[in-house]
Amino acid sequence: MKSLFDSFVLTFIPLFIVIDTVGNLPIVMSLSEGMTSKEHRRLINLALVTATIVGLIFLFFGKFILDVMGISVGAFAIAGGIILLVLAVRYLIAGRWVNVIKEEMIAVVPIGTPLIVGPATITTLLLLAAEYPIYIILLSLAANLLISWFVFLIGNKLVRFFGKGGIAAVSQVFNLLLVAIAVTMIIHGLNLTGIIKITQ
Repeated sequence: MKSLFDSFVLTFIPLFIVIDTVGNLPIVMSLSEGMTSKEHRRLINLALVTATIVGLIFLFFGKFILDVMGISVGAFAIAGGIILLVLAVRYLIAGRWVNVIKEEMIAVVPIGTPLIVGPATITTLLLLAAEYPIYIILLSLAANLLISWFVFLIGNKLVRFFGKGGIAAVSQVFNLLLVAIAVTMIIHGLNLTGIIKITQ
């Protein structure tokens, strides 16, 4: 039986990787370019509130939503894994790029969702909810969102310290891990749907 600490670590790490705070930092800084400190702080606060709401909705009601739509967790995991795999491979080959119009809603879309809480995070939350107590996942999600909030808030200082090249290098490492997680999601989804059988 897993200890409380082990369960926290095993839920925190997958969420940390799929939320990809470090990888999203250059995008967030680009979208907030030209803003005053007050505007930047407001943008980050609104983005994290959005991410929190979306994450909680799918954590508590995701299974119900999927059941109503006739979608199994396994099928959702396969779809999320394929999407994540394609995105991760594309980012590894071509790098991240963004071309959006700056407007008031960028805090909600694309920063809050899908950058912070997107398909990969939602899929991960659903899969974790099937294996771990909700309160453990809530702690891990809260810890990750708090890290994202802090990192994005001091983003300018981090970019100056590490340089855009350093941030990009760290992002590539996380993208490699994302590929591995995507493949794991697909395999887990195939196992849940009974297409393949995995014996422990």
